[in-house]
Amino acid sequence: MTETVALWLAIALPSIAVVAIPVLLAGRRRRARQEPAPTPSPVPQAVPQAVPQPPTTERATRESAPGETAGAQAPAEEEAATPIPTETPEPAAGRLVRLRTRLARSGSPLGSRLLAVLTRDQLTEDDWDELEETLLLADIGPGPAAELMDALRTQVRVLGVREPGAVRELLREQLLVLVDPSMDRELATARVVRADGTSTPAVVLVVGVNGTGKTTTVGKLARVLVADGRSVVLGAADTFRAAAADQLATWGSRVGVPTVRSDRDGADPASVAFDAVRSGRESGVDVVIVDTAGRLQNKAALMDELGKIKRVIEREATVTEVLLVLDATTGQNGLSQARVFADVVDVTGIVLTKLDGTAKGGIVVAVQRQLGVPVKLVGLGEGPDDLAPFDPAAFVEGLLG
Repeated sequence: MTETVALWLAIALPSIAVVAIPVLLAGRRRRARQEPAPTPSPVPQAVPQAVPQPPTTERATRESAPGETAGAQAPAEEEAATPIPTETPEPAAGRLVRLRTRLARSGSPLGSRLLAVLTRDQLTEDDWDELEETLLLADIGPGPAAELMDALRTQVRVLGVREPGAVRELLREQLLVLVDPSMDRELATARVVRADGTSTPAVVLVVGVNGTGKTTTVGKLARVLVADGRSVVLGAADTFRAAAADQLATWGSRVGVPTVRSDRDGADPASVAFDAVRSGRESGVDVVIVDTAGRLQNKAALMDELGKIKRVIEREATVTEVLLVLDATTGQNGLSQARVFADVVDVTGIVLTKLDGTAKGGIVVAVQRQLGVPVKLVGLGEGPDDLAPFDPAAFVEGLLG
């Protein structure tokens, strides 16, 4: 029995040692890792001074001394508070005379090409066909072109006009007849006196399709009226284009004209227009100019909305002018637009923009014939004072160069 126990012990003890020794060693290693290493004795040395860190911009604004804050912030605040300087627009009278050289440089065939043909020694039927084609390409329209051709044939054949100076004078007279200087081109911007003796501002409603430059035209028109001594309020009723109200307000601020606008995009344009007219009436200004959103003439709902804007305005004041802005470079395409707008809001005058950038100067004649309303203003450049009251004589001189 004793021998058996001894034999078992001899077998078991080495096995236990094999298992126990690694476990004991692992435990010691864990304790060694957990115990902190002994801290060495400190060596005396110089302690560096802490360098103060500047506070963040936000904390600096709150925590700086009052004098320091005022000094640091004064330049920025002064710059932010600086108003846009008020400009003095150029006088509106005679602007077209000053700008007609731009019209002459526009390449209008009504000038150089007509004169070149009419001064030839012998005018054949091919020459007359060329003249007619030139007139039609200039968008003067078939009816006015035929009238001008008949007048020129009579004068040239009967009177035998060939000398360049005489031909130019003949052409000037006939073109002036077509442009019709007898049409009333005065803007209705005088305050309206009502039957009860009270007066309201004149209201100018500006309409047109997208991209014709209505908002810019409104801003330039404000400058024309300010130059003529009128007081003005602008109404930002284009509530669909996000930047339209900002753009209009910038134009107004340059000449000291306030702008009435909505504080949210997509507001009811009729409501904004009404507020602008009421503001103008309460402040006693001469003219309220209402800018409207561009709309395609074939969109019935948008055209109906334009009619609503006019009706709502007339609860407060009389709409004295409805100006249709047309892009002169569109030529005959602008005529279909003009007819639809005239049916909806009773257009009283035309503003032709970009007239200096087109060879289609005859659109002036065509649009007046189609609508029976005069061209009252023309745009002859991108400068702030390049919107001019239309002067038929200066316009014809510009076409002839």
